Amino acid sequence: MDDTAGLAWVVNLGCIELHPHPVVSADLDHPNELRVDLDPGPGVGWADVRTVALEVKSFLEEMGLRGWPKTSGSRGMHVNVRILPRWTFSEVRRAAVALSRAIERRLPTLASSKWWKEERHGVFLDYNQNAKDRTTCSAYSVRPLPDARVSTPLTWEEVPGCDPAAFTVLTVLQRFAEIGDPHAGMDHFASSLDQLLDLADRDQREGLSDAPWPPHFRKMEGESSRVSPSRAKKAAVGKVEAGKVEAGKIAAPARTTRSKMPLIVIANSTSKDAALAGLERWKLKYPQVASLLAIDDVLVDSMRGRSSTWTRIRVNLRHVSEDLRPPQGTPDPDDDPTREWREYRAAAKRST
Repeated sequence: MDDTAGLAWVVNLGCIELHPHPVVSADLDHPNELRVDLDPGPGVGWADVRTVALEVKSFLEEMGLRGWPKTSGSRGMHVNVRILPRWTFSEVRRAAVALSRAIERRLPTLASSKWWKEERHGVFLDYNQNAKDRTTCSAYSVRPLPDARVSTPLTWEEVPGCDPAAFTVLTVLQRFAEIGDPHAGMDHFASSLDQLLDLADRDQREGLSDAPWPPHFRKMEGESSRVSPSRAKKAAVGKVEAGKVEAGKIAAPARTTRSKMPLIVIANSTSKDAALAGLERWKLKYPQVASLLAIDDVLVDSMRGRSSTWTRIRVNLRHVSEDLRPPQGTPDPDDDPTREWREYRAAAKRST
């Protein structure tokens, strides 16, 4: 969007928050931007996000790249990197995986490259934002929060002391009038991904398989297990109980050794508020168990269906002794909009 007519078109569509793809219209198959999305987990403070962002800056410079930081407009931060449009989406994502793993190695207590929520800690580097057709909010997008925060471009000098709550629809216009756009020159710094891809090659030689893709993507060659570790374990146990294989003879899914996580589903609902209310009812039913949960033991997921989204709430009982763990009951509420479709597909598969 680079002229008044484009702005009028967007306004007419009712767009408030814009999510552009990392490509230019002249070449839709080769991104001109690598995106580093820093997503803090529950209970993770803004200071940790800034620390991870500064480590990303240092690492990018070692790779011959320049990052451009901005607040996400919510709890996280984005670092965008202009690149030459020479690589496919899969190659750019591969570079992002290598970057995420490198930052995790440098900051093992603060940063995580793990895709499954039950395995994450601290600030998650969401490498999958570089997969094809994934988008992140643009600079100067207004976010759906009570204070109408704005995703705001920053200089690196601002990052150590910045507060995302300071950038709202009431303050950003004056900021722009006073200092202009800190990212105005980023198109002049397009660089090569060669060093990052060399790092990805080294990781592969050392035995690191491709990291999981989003669930709606087809299974990729070299990808580690698409099934979450907790689901993989449950499926394996089910096969033993059904007599389909002998106990002790199930091969472990690739790279899932950390995760025998005792997860139970508490609520499914198209309304997040209704799902959260169900969580509170569960806590009242099991107060002793609830008192043992850490803040990141409650996993609130926005689930994507074929035409809608819904909220799923799970609880990780890793801090609860086995004798106290409540069983998996019927979620309350239990409004999964994809259930009918999944049951239909399962019935069709059985009939064939």
